[in-house]
Amino acid sequence: MSIKTDHRALPLSPRKRAGLKAMLGASALLLSACATQPPQKAPVMAQSYMAATANPMASNVASDILARGGNAVDAAIAGQMMLAVVEPQASGLGGGSAVLFWEKQTGQLSFYDGLASAPASVPDDYTKDAQGKQIPHAVLERTGRVVAVPGTLRTLALLHKRYGKLPWADLFTQAIATARNGFPMPGYLHLVLTERPDLAKLPDFAAYFDASQRPLPQGTLLHNTALADTLTRIAQNGAESFYAPENANRIAQAVAQGPYPGHITPADFAAYKVRERAPLCIHAFGRRICTAAPPVAGGLAVLQQLALLDRMQIGRYAPGSVQAAHLLLEASRLAEADRRKYAADPDFVPVATSYLLSPDYLESRARQIDETTASPKVSPGVIPADQASLPASDAMTVPATTHLSIHDSFGNALSFTTTINLNFGADIVVDGMVLNDAITNFATHPVVDGQRVANAIAPGKRPITTMAPTIVFGADNTPEVIIGAGGGARIIDSVVQSLVGYLAWGQNIRTAIEQPRIGAQNRAEELEHGTAAAALAPALRKMGHNPKSAVMNAAVQGITRGPSGLEGWGDPHRDGVAVGH
Repeated sequence: MSIKTDHRALPLSPRKRAGLKAMLGASALLLSACATQPPQKAPVMAQSYMAATANPMASNVASDILARGGNAVDAAIAGQMMLAVVEPQASGLGGGSAVLFWEKQTGQLSFYDGLASAPASVPDDYTKDAQGKQIPHAVLERTGRVVAVPGTLRTLALLHKRYGKLPWADLFTQAIATARNGFPMPGYLHLVLTERPDLAKLPDFAAYFDASQRPLPQGTLLHNTALADTLTRIAQNGAESFYAPENANRIAQAVAQGPYPGHITPADFAAYKVRERAPLCIHAFGRRICTAAPPVAGGLAVLQQLALLDRMQIGRYAPGSVQAAHLLLEASRLAEADRRKYAADPDFVPVATSYLLSPDYLESRARQIDETTASPKVSPGVIPADQASLPASDAMTVPATTHLSIHDSFGNALSFTTTINLNFGADIVVDGMVLNDAITNFATHPVVDGQRVANAIAPGKRPITTMAPTIVFGADNTPEVIIGAGGGARIIDSVVQSLVGYLAWGQNIRTAIEQPRIGAQNRAEELEHGTAAAALAPALRKMGHNPKSAVMNAAVQGITRGPSGLEGWGDPHRDGVAVGH
C-alpha cells in the first residue's frame, strides 16, 4: 500500500536536522536491521461481512447473526451476550459501553455513550468512609461502594430499537445455551484467574478453582446457569426488565452489603439515560478519523496522538526503529497530560475538545517534540477556557475491558468497547452477572489545591474512560478501518500504534495489531516485555527516555475494507479471533 503524507506535516528546523543527522549516524546499525520489514502474515479475509472480538465463541456467534441476515447492531448484541458468558472478567450486563455506529443508508456516524454513571446519593469523596478515614485503594476497588449504574443493556436496546433487523430474543439464544450447557475455559480467563488467587475464597467465584484453590485447567467445562436464567428473562421480557424495580432491588441489596456499601437504588436504574453525543473527528494521514467524545477520554487522546505523529512524519522511520519509538512515546506523553487535565463528563464540566483538536493547537504541541531528545517534563497544553485552571486528575490504570469490531453485508460499521472496569469489576455477582467498579475511574483525589478536579465524582456523572472505539474513513467517505481495544489506559497507545502501522507504514491489519507495544499512558514509558520493543531501551535512554519493560496485554480488534474485500484480525494478546464470509 502506498501512503501519502499529509501536506500539513511540520518541516524540520536546521537544529533538528543537524541533531537527527547525528542520531542517524549513531544508530545506523539499528535502522538497517529494521528498515526492511519482514513478509507480512495474512489476516483473515472475507467479502461480505466480518466480526472481530476477544473470544472465538463471541466472534462466531456475531458472524452467525450476520450470516442469518442480521446487521452490525444485531451481531454486536449477540457478541456482547456471549462475551458476558465466556469473558465474564471484562464485560457484561453489569457494565458500561461506548458504541460508534456508521449507518450505510444514511451515511451518518453516531456515538452512543452507555457508560456507567454515579448514583444520585454518592458522597463527594468516595474514597473515605463515614468517619472521613481513607479507605485503602486495594480494598475500596472491590466493594459495593464503587459500583455505578450499568448502561450497557439500555444502550444495546436503544440501538436495536433504531437499527436492529432480527428479533431481540434471537440474539440471546446461543449465549443462553452456552451458559447453561457449558463452555471450555478460555486461555485468557485462565490467565486472569491465576493473577487473582484471592477469588478462590469468594463463593461467587469458587467454581473457577479446584479444591486446592488453584484455577481449573484451561479447557475445563464451565457452566453459569444463573446467568443463563438472567439472559433468558431479558431475552423474553426486554432490556427494561433489567432496570425494573425487582431486578434493581436485587442489585441494590447486593451492593449494600459489606463494610463499604454502595449507594445504588432502584431510582438510579430508572433514571439512567443513554447519551447521544457528536463523535470527534480529525484529518490525519490523508484520512478522516473519528472516535468517541468525552467522557470517553481515550478517543480524544488517540486523535491527538495521530495528529502529532502525522505532523512529525513518523512514516519516514521504519517500524521498530528507535526514531519511531521516540515519536510514539513523546506523542503519548503529550496526549496523556491533556487527557488527565481536561477530559471530563461534558454534562458537568466544559471540555474544550474543538480547541484541543484544532490545527493551531496541535501544531503548537508538535513543536514541543524534539526529534533527538525526550522532553524532560511534559505539561498539559494551555487552552483559553475556564477549565484550564482546574488541577489535573490523578493516575488511572484499569487493565480490563473488551472490544468488538463489526462490518456487515449492508455496509454498516460498528466499533463497540464495553467494560466492567477492573477484571471481575467489584467482585460482586448478582444472578450470574458481574457488577462493575466504574466509580474507580473518577479521580481518587477529587480536590487538589482547594479546587475540584474535572473528573471529580458527582451524582449522575460519568467518569472518564480510556476507551477508544474508532472508525477511519477512506477516500469514498465510507469506513476503511474499524478498530478499538480492551486493556485500560494501554488501549490508547495500542490503537494508535495499530493505526500508525496501517496508515503510515502500509501494514495489513494483522501486522499492525501484532507490533510490539510501546506507550506512555500509565504515567510511565513502557516497552512490551519479551519483544523487540524492549530491546530499544538502551537507545531510548540515550535520548533521555526512562522506559521500563512491562506486560502490555491490551487487545486490539480490527477490520479493514479495501479493493480485495474485508481483512480482519483478533489480537493474540488475548483470545482474539476475526470471523467472516
